Amino acid sequence: MSKTPHGGTGLDYFALVEEARRLPGAALDRTVRLAVVAEFSTPHLLPLLRALAARAGVLLEIYQADYDSIEAEILDASSGLHAFAPRYVAILPAAEKLKVKFYRSEDRLGFAAQMVARFTWLWAAMNSGVTIIQGNFVQPSERAFGHFELKVPESMGAVVAAVNAGLAAAARAANNVLLCDVDHIAAEIGRASWADEALWSLAKLPCRLDHLPLLAQAVVGIVLAAEGRMIKCLALDLDNTLWGGVIGDDGLAGIALGEFDEGEAFVAFQHFLKDLKNRGIILAVVSKNDMANARLPFQKHPHMVLREDDVAVFIANWDNKADNLRRLQATLNIGFDAIAFIDDNPFERDLVRQFLPDVVVPELPEDPALYIRALNAAHLFETASYSQADRERPKQYRVEAQRELAKVAFTNIEDYLASLGMKIAVERFTPFQVPRIVQLMQRSNQFNLTTQRLGAGAVAALMHDAKCLPLTVTLSDKFGDYGLISVVILRLSEAEIEIESYLMSCRVLKRGVEDFVMNEIFTLAAARGAKRVVGRYLKTAKNAMVENFYQNFGFQKDYEWSNGDSTWSLAPAAYAPRPVFMADSRVTF
Repeated sequence: MSKTPHGGTGLDYFALVEEARRLPGAALDRTVRLAVVAEFSTPHLLPLLRALAARAGVLLEIYQADYDSIEAEILDASSGLHAFAPRYVAILPAAEKLKVKFYRSEDRLGFAAQMVARFTWLWAAMNSGVTIIQGNFVQPSERAFGHFELKVPESMGAVVAAVNAGLAAAARAANNVLLCDVDHIAAEIGRASWADEALWSLAKLPCRLDHLPLLAQAVVGIVLAAEGRMIKCLALDLDNTLWGGVIGDDGLAGIALGEFDEGEAFVAFQHFLKDLKNRGIILAVVSKNDMANARLPFQKHPHMVLREDDVAVFIANWDNKADNLRRLQATLNIGFDAIAFIDDNPFERDLVRQFLPDVVVPELPEDPALYIRALNAAHLFETASYSQADRERPKQYRVEAQRELAKVAFTNIEDYLASLGMKIAVERFTPFQVPRIVQLMQRSNQFNLTTQRLGAGAVAALMHDAKCLPLTVTLSDKFGDYGLISVVILRLSEAEIEIESYLMSCRVLKRGVEDFVMNEIFTLAAARGAKRVVGRYLKTAKNAMVENFYQNFGFQKDYEWSNGDSTWSLAPAAYAPRPVFMADSRVTF
């Protein structure tokens, strides 16, 4: 089974139900606890959620609340919801229920504010460590004022629009709330086709049965993004993908790229890619071409939207695409399942699917005017956060490629590291860093010893925990600033220091960051008179690279479970400090 949730196909309701029935729970990589509380009946939805999550290697343990019991479950601290202790709670309202409340309301001008206040009140009642997935309302088909509807503030259409806008504004201010834009899903289908009034009356389902998988896909996509399962890089072909024609044959003036015919479609596609790059998706080129020809449009074509500095890694040669994608993956140091390969050629797409099954390979239509629609339908770009760090990421990866090239000039790694002029800072969590800390915890899978995922509320709470030392690590060198690249959470007691969580961006592997941090941990342990430093390794399908992390620092294994999890310890006096090649610009505990 391909471990990817991406792709607009395979969303047949009955096929997904059968898929859920056959799930091999033990073969999945990770378990996530999700509670679903809704104003509609959910038994038909739950198997779809499980099946779609399993495609990404995630076992969903789901708490199913009773029909229309949102307040009862959330506000009662002794409810089954709270006893279940979910990581995520999906709050899914129904437009039909909203309509009933609206028709009964005596204050239609204040109705939208009341509804928004209702949900923000429910959010506040949840534990701070829970991430809430809040659905919005599908605009009703009935319009008492016709096209004048939105000009009348007390009309149903205007009120629903105001509720949705209010929920979005409130979610922006709440670190632990993510939006599920159900109205957008329905609009893509066609709102009149989305709803099934007879099915609502008979079974209290929010939409037609064949559309229910789209709602499930949206919820699962949000959960997976929050868990760090997301596309980080688009590997782009060039000829007939970014422009029409073949640059090596047609020349700069002969390729289709401009205001007319199919050239306009390629320009629109590049604008879309540029937007993705600006929000943090890494753009790379993987092309069968001579390098000089491949770069020429980026450098000289007047209608080219993307330029060379928009591309983090540029690979153009005559090797097969699978081998070049392996080179790209090694350069970026991200998982193959975080790469989407975009190529107009069905032969190349099939080759990559055969040899690199974890790479996401969406189908592209023959008409370039439909490229954007096809990628949107594949649901590749779900995210659970957005920050300045996202905007800087493509530039950081481009600079990292320059670092890799600089290695060639040195005969040993020590001289190379010393030449970088690295500066490191280790300090306690700050409120300003919370979004980036959460994001790094969500996305770090390989160098992550316990794969602990915390929401913004839980991260903020650690700053006020007297028995906890939550640390961030930032790094810079002569090429640029890596930003916040590591999170280390230490649990303090008189006898020992426990490394509760240790994760790091793979972008800084082999720079000596972990050596510097471990030196500081043992310096702290010695200063506190702790008898030992202890740590845990919780095995996942993706963190094998740190399986021997503690052993490499001289820790002794205290216990190993049958699933590969282990505990380790080392006395401060027995620790041998590691040589480092960076200056500490700030170490404040």
